[in-house]
Amino acid sequence: MITKHYFGSIDQQQVYYYTMKNAAGMEVSVCEFGGAIMRISVPDKYNRHSDVVGGYDSLRDYVLGDGYQGALIGRTGNRIARGRFTLDGETYRLFINNGPNSLHGGKVGYSHRMWNVKAVDGDEPHLILTLHSEDGEENYPGNLYVTVTYSLLTSNALSIRYEATTDRKTPVNLTNHVYFNLGGYASGKIYDHVLQMDADAYLPTDDTLIPTGEIRSVAGTPFDFREPKTIGRDFLADNEDLKIAGGYDHCFCFAGGETKEPVLRVEVYEPNSGRIMKVFTNQPCVQFYTGNFLTNAEHPFKGGLPQNPQIAFCLETQKMPDSVNHSNFTNVILEPGETYEHTTIYQFSVKQ
Repeated sequence: MITKHYFGSIDQQQVYYYTMKNAAGMEVSVCEFGGAIMRISVPDKYNRHSDVVGGYDSLRDYVLGDGYQGALIGRTGNRIARGRFTLDGETYRLFINNGPNSLHGGKVGYSHRMWNVKAVDGDEPHLILTLHSEDGEENYPGNLYVTVTYSLLTSNALSIRYEATTDRKTPVNLTNHVYFNLGGYASGKIYDHVLQMDADAYLPTDDTLIPTGEIRSVAGTPFDFREPKTIGRDFLADNEDLKIAGGYDHCFCFAGGETKEPVLRVEVYEPNSGRIMKVFTNQPCVQFYTGNFLTNAEHPFKGGLPQNPQIAFCLETQKMPDSVNHSNFTNVILEPGETYEHTTIYQFSVKQ
């Protein structure tokens, strides 16, 4: 089932959000503005439903607030060093919005664009979002045509499928910036969540959170989640990378890299609620972020919840950040005639 709700207006344009519900009672709400996931309601071990993602109560906060709450990110997610890259001998300069770097698409990335939405009801309802990103937008080359399909599956999973085509070579690294707290979005710090990741390497960064170019083994570091451990166990370890970021805000590289079909890469368990979230993806990496910069008092979250660091985490599936400036990183250049394809599935269940 899909229902449509008025959310507000921007420049006299009405903005709506859509709520999908499956037979098991799982609900997902998605907004036209930014394609943002506003709400995911799933049961706990007592069959009590709670909203497990961050976000705002008002459209104004989505427009003016920071943190990219639940939003679709593009044309390139994550940071690009000094806001510049060179492609076929031409240097492109991007908007600087994160220290000396460009972050999440620039001044007006896809997180702050209106997406066209087509709702398709059924046993597995889905929303088809489309966007035309024009040649030269945010100084990126090429017309990019993007389709993102949110599907609510009968298996209590949210599937996100990204597709894009271009008429000129251009960098593309799409993702979603949804924030999770499996205890419920207002349940406090996320240190007790138990995390396991099939990642054998991570990317160290400089003091502006740009990857240095090294692909470092997780072995013997606080970044080793190959066996389950709480997020908080090594959070305060004497580690330079953790100190620079104020926690985890790093790209983790999955064993074996990119796959044709989505495979299980991450599992998170929250013991109080019993909720489990499994993350399946075909992407080679994930940016694991523990909400270290959630400090904006002017824009409280849903229900008036104050912003505070580490009250939620992100698992942003993607290719390596700043790949356009590192020849040894993943290829993020999309060529005419090719189709960018990226699928990530967040599946929810409970442990009694």
